[in-house]
Amino acid sequence: MKRRSTYITHPSHAVDPKDIKVSSDRVQLAGVKAAREERLTIGLKELPKEIVDVLEQSHDLHIRWASDKFYNVTEPLVSRISPGLHIHYTPLKDDQPDNLCDVIHTVFGKDLKCVSPKTTFITPPVLSARFARTANSQYYSELPNVKSLVLYLQRRLCNYSDLSCLHSASLLNLADSIDIDYDSISHALTFTAFWSKQPDITYDPISDSTAVDRWMIDIRSRGTERVELGVLGSEAAQDPSELSLSGFLTVLGQDDHPKATLFSFPSRHHRLLDQKYTVSFDRPIGLHPILRISFPSASNLVEPTKKPEGSVCALQTYLTLPSHIFIDKWAFLSNDPLFQKSHNLGQLHTVAGDTDLEAPDYVVKQWGSTALFSILTPEYNQTSSSSSDNHSWDVTIPMHLRYLTPQAGGFSDVDIPWPVVFWACTADDGTKFPVNPFDRTQLGFEGLFGPRTMFYHVQPSPQDNQAGRLVETISLPVLNTQAMSQSTIENLTVATILLGFLYVLWKVWPGLLVQVRGLGGAGGGRVDGDKKSQ
Repeated sequence: MKRRSTYITHPSHAVDPKDIKVSSDRVQLAGVKAAREERLTIGLKELPKEIVDVLEQSHDLHIRWASDKFYNVTEPLVSRISPGLHIHYTPLKDDQPDNLCDVIHTVFGKDLKCVSPKTTFITPPVLSARFARTANSQYYSELPNVKSLVLYLQRRLCNYSDLSCLHSASLLNLADSIDIDYDSISHALTFTAFWSKQPDITYDPISDSTAVDRWMIDIRSRGTERVELGVLGSEAAQDPSELSLSGFLTVLGQDDHPKATLFSFPSRHHRLLDQKYTVSFDRPIGLHPILRISFPSASNLVEPTKKPEGSVCALQTYLTLPSHIFIDKWAFLSNDPLFQKSHNLGQLHTVAGDTDLEAPDYVVKQWGSTALFSILTPEYNQTSSSSSDNHSWDVTIPMHLRYLTPQAGGFSDVDIPWPVVFWACTADDGTKFPVNPFDRTQLGFEGLFGPRTMFYHVQPSPQDNQAGRLVETISLPVLNTQAMSQSTIENLTVATILLGFLYVLWKVWPGLLVQVRGLGGAGGGRVDGDKKSQ
């Protein structure tokens, strides 16, 4: 096993290297305020059998989870996805038996909508065939917390007497994002967790101490386990396509003191601090809701200032939609300029998944759909003027809701995750993006762009009345099973159809009789005429 612990500090909370205590198998730091990333690389021999069975059937498997609570990002950990559970999967063989959904239920929760990858997963479109490592199938589910994952890790990976393992697993309940990666080339599982800040209060059972608003660092290596610790801070990069970090690195068993470091690396993901957006649904909602993406200041909605010289940028939004809500792709594929202008919405680049206009939610087998839109900005919309630049800039996307399963009460609450918004910019022709130490792939939208695309992420900004959640909850009317049972509805429907048929038959029957009698009389006349002619 390999462990890499990274703490990204703000300049106001810089760490004195003298406070970092290093021995042959242990490193300690009394307390630090920082964003934190933990990365474990685990061999298959160290994993439970049910996990190994799935991994051995996989060419690659990438799991992404993001909290539905708002959190700040810190360079270089700046990429975002919609809140919930995302899985990108390529099987080793197409015709093999697949129990991935069984493991998903075991690890993340029994209530997740997953039958099998062939039934529930969708096939994402890939507009750029040159982009490597794009999985063949994609899955999403709402997942507000990872309590089930934590319990699974504590029961299946930790010994009951290993307080350090149990404590580390429990900290995942406070994580803002979790990544799990496997590919058949490395035959190793990488588990990465990210915390945007230190917890308000934590108790460490190993040292029997309580930390308030800070991390207590006390890491020990076990046997052949390789442990790396980095306490780093962001620096100004010389190249617009790069990020720079400085600080101190320590490898247990090799270093007897923290070693100063300064390094830069090309990064595909960057953050924009001066651009924010909120998401809401226009009221009343009904079965045809309007998703509204609002930018507080139209004047700030401009291309990134730190983009590479000569770079071409476009504002994009990537939507992840559960099965109960979808877009009608035919309404957007016409690229009607008047329609686009009225919604400040550009071209629909891709849509994948189930978009059947008539199917109710309870018969849809796939988990939902995804869509990538361009967004018109004030610079490109000729109706903008200096007087409107100080106002918000709203983008609206018409959607459709499916009929939901009947239930008691007559209403059902559904959640829709916020879309991600970013600028996609071209990099210099000579820029290459090797996998940097903090790079994230398989986020759902990279395969829709070329390999030298840079992503500048616009930050979500939930309002006070949204309780800091990056999810919209709406209440929809459904059949009230308390007022009338489903069997009663079915019987009334059959009776109504039968009565309608009888009513139509009653109305047309006199006319049918006249026609039948007329045909009979005409036939008899022809026979009599034939006899007379004989």
